[in-house]
Amino acid sequence: MTQLNRMLDPRGYQERNTITLAKRPSLDELKNGKILFYNNTKLGFCNYYTVFDRIKERLVEIGCDESKWVEYTETVRGKNAQRLAEYAAMLAEEKPAAAIVAFGDMGTSSSTTVLTMELEKIGVPAVYMTAPPGTAITEGVGVYRAGNLCMASVDIYQASTVEEVAAEVDKKWDYILASLTTNGEELKKLAHIDLKMDRVAPAADGLLPFVPERNEESDAEPGAYLEEIMDYFHAEHISDGLPIIPPTKRRYEAMLEYCPWDEDTKLVDPSGPSGKEITVKDVAVAAVMAGCKPNAMPVLVAAFKALNSPLYNFNQSVTTSHPGGNMCIVSGPIAQELGISGRQGCMGPGWPANASIGRAINLVIMNVLRSVPGVCDLDCIASQAEFTYCFAEEPDLAQWNMINEDRFDSKTTTVYLLKAEPLHDIIDFLSLNGHDLLDTITACCTTLGSNNAYMPGPLVVCLTPDHAMMLKKDGYTKEMIQEHIHQYVYHQTPMVNGRGLMPVRPKEWDNRHPLPVTRFPRDVEVVTIGGRGGHSGVVLPWALHSEGCVEALRLPDGRIAGSVEDFRRKV
Repeated sequence: MTQLNRMLDPRGYQERNTITLAKRPSLDELKNGKILFYNNTKLGFCNYYTVFDRIKERLVEIGCDESKWVEYTETVRGKNAQRLAEYAAMLAEEKPAAAIVAFGDMGTSSSTTVLTMELEKIGVPAVYMTAPPGTAITEGVGVYRAGNLCMASVDIYQASTVEEVAAEVDKKWDYILASLTTNGEELKKLAHIDLKMDRVAPAADGLLPFVPERNEESDAEPGAYLEEIMDYFHAEHISDGLPIIPPTKRRYEAMLEYCPWDEDTKLVDPSGPSGKEITVKDVAVAAVMAGCKPNAMPVLVAAFKALNSPLYNFNQSVTTSHPGGNMCIVSGPIAQELGISGRQGCMGPGWPANASIGRAINLVIMNVLRSVPGVCDLDCIASQAEFTYCFAEEPDLAQWNMINEDRFDSKTTTVYLLKAEPLHDIIDFLSLNGHDLLDTITACCTTLGSNNAYMPGPLVVCLTPDHAMMLKKDGYTKEMIQEHIHQYVYHQTPMVNGRGLMPVRPKEWDNRHPLPVTRFPRDVEVVTIGGRGGHSGVVLPWALHSEGCVEALRLPDGRIAGSVEDFRRKV
């Protein structure tokens, strides 16, 4: 029997660099030297500041000179790798003997790991204080980007008392002190991080080592060896749990039929736990696995260009504890050419282009950036939106301008990307006019448990044709709907204070009451999708330094494409 072809590795090449840790001071040098305490603002919540309080108490007990200590408090949110390196360099100007970095518990964990790594590279010995669920992501980032790092995880959570936090710090005190004053082989042991996956790095040839063992009985089965292949992909955490199309070289090359870009073209800057770039090749391999047709590649390339916008905050979005997916709305004539649907059931099963394109986006994130749920990701519960989240606008359903028309014109096809929750249903079968209906819609655009209660940002109102026609019949323009929702969707300020999460709002809102969930009317996007009936919906955002980003489908030379055929490779 001829051996089966090997498959491409969807992770791409992983450059496993191990940084050289800074030389540690002696215990006497630590006692008499400057100690830097860096708080990424997370210690300002609950009783978490006790982490620093207790460490400081223990340092005083061993004779450290607290008059020489210095503390910085600034968020890492919104800082890319370069800005984190620059901030670490600024901290290093203090010339500390050692640094205590905190706190890695949730969404800022990944970026704070990078900051700790940069301090070590500059020559500042550091120990990074973490807690579940952040511990897993800090270890993942530490493995892929640094190879080794000193991290102390304390088992605390939002309801931990001062006494409980202090007790957890005491459990790790010996490790903390040793990690700041030990060198040589002992430091290597203290900074060692166990790999939870990818124990064998992807091969330099870009191929997976696995080839199923052939037999005549299996050869005769449709979908031969799929079970064996899926078992391998699941074990290696290179699948989303659903069956995939094995990414062979032949299938990969076929996927490039509508891909005039070089396969090494960078689409996304280094991001996520692995710190890897996302290239055209990475996207094409995921497109094969997801079941995309080759003509989907122009949409996927545009989608990743949108994700790479600094306004999207992509690096943090791929490991956040928020259960949102990367919603992709395709507007314009190419959507209809590809069969991307905005019709009845367009956010559910039964629409192959929708399902496969949305799935490919999320497979790239998981496989290349190694944001793997339960292993190297902060998702508390996650959601179905992280499998796939793609649909279109339909010109014959639209009651107002579509997204592409608002940003460009009717002949231009665009993608709109938003990190967002799954659709929240809005049911209204009884309202007899657009005024009452709009009140129903308005009431659904936030809750105290939604991110936009604390971080105003974009949201998408998805109107069924019946609801859109009712509103238009009663004289509502798109702009009037946007203005109404912006004005009337808000929270009473006392209801949002001290709950939810750290607010990120415009500075001029410090004394505002009540608190809107949008910053201006254009934060409200309005689309008409779906089938007839009384179920509209609203999509609420992640909104953490994250905007909805629009990208036109362009050819490599920058020209806007009029048809998907413009992308077909010339033979």
